[in-house]
This record gives sequence, structure tokens and C-alpha cells, in this order.
Amino acid sequence: MNRFLSTLTAAASLLVLASCEHVPITGRSQLQLFGEGAEIRLGLTAYEDVLRKEKISNDPALNELVMRVGNRIAAATGKTEYRWEFKVIENDRQINAFCLPGGKVAVYTGILAVTKDEAGLAAVLGHEAAHAIARHAGERLSEYALIGGAVVVLAAGTARDVGQANRNAVLLGALATGAVLLPHTRGQESEADRLGLIYMAKAGYDPRTATDFWRRMAQAAKGKAKPPEFLSTHPADETRIRQIEQWLPEALSYYKPVS
Repeated sequence: MNRFLSTLTAAASLLVLASCEHVPITGRSQLQLFGEGAEIRLGLTAYEDVLRKEKISNDPALNELVMRVGNRIAAATGKTEYRWEFKVIENDRQINAFCLPGGKVAVYTGILAVTKDEAGLAAVLGHEAAHAIARHAGERLSEYALIGGAVVVLAAGTARDVGQANRNAVLLGALATGAVLLPHTRGQESEADRLGLIYMAKAGYDPRTATDFWRRMAQAAKGKAKPPEFLSTHPADETRIRQIEQWLPEALSYYKPVS
């Protein structure tokens, strides 16, 4: 069994090395075990599932606003092969937006009260689009798939019999699979902040306005229970704004106002 584990460990190491890719602009190395096509198909399935459960807004002004800003951000990413889609979900209590793999975007009406204007919305959509461009979902899936494979091997290696090994694998595998449902990591959130600034700048929106939006977001969250930063998947509000201010010179180098 030890020889088997050693061989499997060596094979896994080679797989990890062969599956390393780099995030655009930041150049960060990341694990990608799955092709982007598979990731996009999963994104479409999840998007359609969300839209079936939510109330889609028919407000022409809101839809036109989100599509106008969204299309400018989409063009700025350079991902012309994505089939970008933008929907407004009618839910004033939900201060949120998301972009799933393949450019499937949804904006909840609750966040529009915080974005205030096109620049604020551009800050949101730039951030969300960055998650898709950086393939953060595929990265998480790859990490948990690797964990899941290791879990099965460890379960088999520590069990007293085949039956126990199977039960261990099912239990631990379920825990690993459940982890896929977790939000983006803090590192991914910060990376999306940085990339989002660049995308909104490329789209012709002043990236300096992003700090105003995130301050409004911090104000909107006041009075709500928030875990300490080390327990949260998002950077603390103060950390996020400080980082954004540090990245502004880089983003401003891409900024060309649209007349």
C-alpha cells in the first residue's frame, strides 16, 4: 500500500505541474484540471437554474442600463468568444451580482441602490466579470477534485476492510464535494478587484470611482453581523479599499474616457 501511495502521489504531482495555468494580467499560477469548455457548460446550467427560481425584471430602463454597461465591460475583457448574457433579477433585499463561467451575468435590483450610477455599476460588473476571466470557478473545482482524489486514497489506506474504505470515501468525498459550493476565496476576491479596476478603466469608466462604490457597500453592510477577516471569504472593507487605492495607478494607465 505504501508503494501504491507513493506512486499515486508522484503521479498527482506530475498532474498538478502539467495543469498549471496563469491568470491574465496578474500572471498568478493556478491549477486547472478541467477544460474551459466544461467549466462554461457548468456555468450555463447553474445560470439557467438560478433564472428559473428568480423573478426576472421587465423594467426596460434597468435592463438597458445593465446591458449597456455590461457590454462595455465585456468588450474590455477581450473575451469575444464568450456568449455574454445579462439579466436583472427583481430582489431589492439582495445586494449582489454574479458572473458565471462563459459570461453569464445577473444583477439583483438591491445592488443598484448602492451602485448609484454607471461608474458604480461598472465597478461591480468589472469585478464579477474578472471572476469568469480569471477562471476562479474552474480553479476551485480543480482544487476540490484533487482533494477528493486524495481523500479516496487516504480513506482506502487507513481503513481496516474494503467496506470501511468505501464508507470513508463516501463520507469524506461528500465533504469535499460540499466545499465546491463555497464562495470565492479572499485571494480570488482581491484578484477580481484588481482585474475589475482594469476592465472598468478599459471600458471608459474612471477606476477612481470604485473606491466610492466600495465605501457605499461598506456603509450598506453596517449593522449586519460580519465575521473577522480571517474567517471571511471577502477582504475586510478597510483592506479592500486600501488595496484598490494601491492598484489605481495601474488601472489609470488603461483609462481613456469615452466621449
